[in-house]
Amino acid sequence: MRTKGISIASAILILTFFAVIPSVAQNLSLNESSTFDPTAPRAADFDAVVLPITEVKVGMDIEAKFGTGFCLDPSCRFIATNYHVAMLAHPKKMNGQVVVHRYLATGPDDYGATLNEGFATPTMKYNSNRDLAIFELRGPLPRHHGLPFYTNALRIGQAVEIYSYSKESPIHARKLLQMQGIFRGQTSSGLLAFDYDASDGRVLRPGASGGIVVDRKSRQIVGVLNAIERSGKAIAFAVPIESLEEFVGRVQPFLAQSLFPSSQRISPISADAYAKFVPAPTISLQRRPTETGEVRILRAKAQALADNMRDFIAVQTLAWGSEQKEPLVESQYEVQVLGGYQRFRELPDGKKELQNVPFPPLTNSMVPGGEWSELPVKVGTDLNLKINQAADVIVNGQSLKVFQYWASVEDAVCTFKSVNDFAVFVVSKTSIAACYGEVWTDEDMNILRMSEHLELLGKWRNLQAVVTYGWLNKADEAPRLVPLTIATQAEYKKKIYWCRGQFTDYRVFTARARLVASVAATGERRFAEQGDQPR
Repeated sequence: MRTKGISIASAILILTFFAVIPSVAQNLSLNESSTFDPTAPRAADFDAVVLPITEVKVGMDIEAKFGTGFCLDPSCRFIATNYHVAMLAHPKKMNGQVVVHRYLATGPDDYGATLNEGFATPTMKYNSNRDLAIFELRGPLPRHHGLPFYTNALRIGQAVEIYSYSKESPIHARKLLQMQGIFRGQTSSGLLAFDYDASDGRVLRPGASGGIVVDRKSRQIVGVLNAIERSGKAIAFAVPIESLEEFVGRVQPFLAQSLFPSSQRISPISADAYAKFVPAPTISLQRRPTETGEVRILRAKAQALADNMRDFIAVQTLAWGSEQKEPLVESQYEVQVLGGYQRFRELPDGKKELQNVPFPPLTNSMVPGGEWSELPVKVGTDLNLKINQAADVIVNGQSLKVFQYWASVEDAVCTFKSVNDFAVFVVSKTSIAACYGEVWTDEDMNILRMSEHLELLGKWRNLQAVVTYGWLNKADEAPRLVPLTIATQAEYKKKIYWCRGQFTDYRVFTARARLVASVAATGERRFAEQGDQPR
C-alpha cells in the first residue's frame, strides 16, 4: 500500500538564533575579586518571565526555528526579543495568545547597521546595539509577568544572572537555562559584555538570543542577551537597557512611561503644571490688554506648527479602555489634515475616506477629535483665547516654559460636536464650552506639549486631552515638529473612559494620491453610550 505524506525519514532542519561577535579587540578589565554567588535565585523563579520562541514549518522537511523572549510589561502582553530573532521566526501565537503586531528597532537601513553573522542563520544587516524587537499579543499571558529594569550604571565585576532557552540538542525539550556571570565592560559598539561560568561544561548555545541578563541583587533586568564571543570564550553580549528604553518610548510611548518613569520624554499622560488659569475680570468696554512679546512668539510658533502638519500622512494607532485597566480595543488608521480637518483611511489597504474614526465595539466609549491639529490653530490665531505665561518648570531635568490659556462660553473659542450612537438611532449636538489648558515649550519656544480641558454640562463630563510633540528628522529635509501622542479621557457615570493614540510612519502626502476633503464640524468629539441620551 502507498500513501501520500511526509516520510518518517525526512530531515529535520533546526534553525536557532545567536549572533556571534569577533574576539573583543580591547582589553576589558575584570575584577578578579568577584566571585559567583551560590545563593542565586533558581531558574524556576523566572519561568513566568522568560519564555521560548518557537516556529515550526512542515514541508518536505520539518523546519524549526528557536529563540528566547521575555515579558516586557507587568501583565505580559508584550514579548521582547532580538531583531534577528523576530526576522527569522514569525510565530502566529505565543502560549495560546495571538500575535497582533511586531515592532522592529533596527534594520538594514538603520544608522550604524553592519553585517552580522549567526550560527546556522543567514547573515543580516542591522545595528547590533539596537538588536531588539517586540511582539504584541492580543491579550496578556496568564501566570506570566515582567520584571523591573535596572537603569543605573553597571560596575565592573557586578554579579548577574543570565536566563535563556538554549537549544541543547535536537531531541531534548528546551528548558530554561540559568547561568551566573559578572559584568566585564562595554564594547566599542555599545554592547554589554559579561563573563559567565561555564565550569560545569554548559555554554550558551543558539536559541538563547532574546534572553535576559539580570542583576543578581536587585533582580532587575540589565540587558537583552543577543550574542556570544566568536572565539569560544565564555563571554556573552547584551543590548543595554538604554536602547530598550528608547525603542519602547518610540513604538509604545504610553507603556514606556510606566516601565521607565525616569525617561527623558514628556509623559503622554502628564498632568498640567498648574491649577486652572482664570484671568482677572475686566470692564467690558476696556480695550483688550496688549499681549507680551513671549505670548506673541508663542502664537507664531503655534501657527507654524499647525501649518507644518498640513502636508504629511501618518499612521494613528488608537486604543480604548477605562479606569486603570488594559486596553480593550485597538485599531489603526491612516490620518492626514485636509482643509483644516483630519481625514482617515483604514489600514492596511482601505479605499474609503472616513470623516471620523468608527466607534469601537464597546458599550460606552469616546472617540477623540482633532486636538493634535486644532489646538495649535486656536493658540495661534484665536485672540479671544486669554494666554498667561506662568513660571518655568523642570521636567526630566529640562527647563520648560509654561503658558496657560482660558476662554469662557461667551468667548466661543472651544466648540465641540458630540455624537451619541445608540445603534438604532444617532443623536448629535454642537455646543460651546468653557475651556482651559497649558502649552509647554522648550527654551526656543518650540511646542512640546498641549493640553485642553472642556467644561461639559451633560452626562459626559471633565473631558480632557493631552498632546505631545517631537522632532521628525528625515534625510534631506529640515527637522519638523510632529504629534507623537494624544491622550483623551472623559467621565461618564463616575467612571473614566479613555482613548489613547500615537502617531508613526510619517510621510509627505504630496507624493501620494490625496484624500478628498469634505465639510466637517471642528472639534468633534463622539460618545457612545447605552440607554441614555445626552442632556
